Amino acid sequence: MKEVFYNIIKYFFYFTARLYFKRVKVYGLNNIPKDGGVLFSPNHQGALLDPLLVGSNIYRPVTSLTRSDVFGGPFQWFMDALRMLPVYRIRNGYANLKKNDKIFEKCREILGNGECIMMFSEAAHHNEYFLQRLSKGSSRLAFEAQIESPESLIYIVPVGINYGHHQIAWSDLHLVYGKPINVKEFLNDNNSDVENINLLREGLEEKMKQCIWIPDKNDQYFEKKKMIIPKNTKLEFNELKEGIEKGSLKTEGFGQKIFSNNPRLLEILILLFSIPNFLPLLVIKNVISKFKDIVFYSSVKICLGPIIFPLWWLSLGYLTYGIYGGNLDFLKFVVLVEALMILSLYIRQYLLFCRKQ
Repeated sequence: MKEVFYNIIKYFFYFTARLYFKRVKVYGLNNIPKDGGVLFSPNHQGALLDPLLVGSNIYRPVTSLTRSDVFGGPFQWFMDALRMLPVYRIRNGYANLKKNDKIFEKCREILGNGECIMMFSEAAHHNEYFLQRLSKGSSRLAFEAQIESPESLIYIVPVGINYGHHQIAWSDLHLVYGKPINVKEFLNDNNSDVENINLLREGLEEKMKQCIWIPDKNDQYFEKKKMIIPKNTKLEFNELKEGIEKGSLKTEGFGQKIFSNNPRLLEILILLFSIPNFLPLLVIKNVISKFKDIVFYSSVKICLGPIIFPLWWLSLGYLTYGIYGGNLDFLKFVVLVEALMILSLYIRQYLLFCRKQ
């Protein structure tokens, strides 16, 4: 039953992502080893959204390491079904850190058995494009798993999750699976284990940067960030990455030019095109307001949107038909009403991108 639930959620988010994002471009799926244990190491800019995107686009089932405070209670069955394991941090209490020993022991066993794990190598999630300094956790886990299972093949696959916008729906997404790192190549007897793990971490960090539009935070970072606009994110990954690095891309789109001198008109239009979907937008806004961390906003939207928007469209279609439908064909009338509401939602999203970000 849990395996069935896992696959339902996996494919639900696979298709939902293609509605939430304007374009989903996936690169490097052929880089994922078909055999052996694989530790996927993505950057972490989208909270819950990140593991859902990475896991739903690969054919192999993946066990994810997740912050411990979301476990327990009535949702524990679902966490188990989604192949999630808790990771305890110092904020969860110093005594709880010992619990990680059994978790990591299980993870090493999973990798040694030729299965897959996902672990975020950055210290924490964040709301910027650059890669934070990697912790040693994922490199140590893969290295120790290889030591314990010397006959097994164990790899680390770097993953780059590149959002056209971190909070606004209908942006572009570039999901990049990089070249795998064979952990056996870092078993150098001339070095200590600590030195080998550091070399593995440095190699992973370099390969992850190759999978990200803007890999580093430097003096040009905020100027480069301005180039991440819809006009540019429709480019292929390498073309966009190279253009950002050279500074050869525009920093303002067509819509931004039109409304740059009319910000008030833009706000009025956004409000007008919000009216047809005011109730689901209001519900999502109220739920989002409960999260202090902005990184969770897109996760809330992609989880709630596929449920409340169709219910709203269907309900409003029935209601308007009862009031104005008359002798019109019911199905055609409802489809027309829903099409207009969906169109207004996407126009609203386009207008949001026309704001100066």
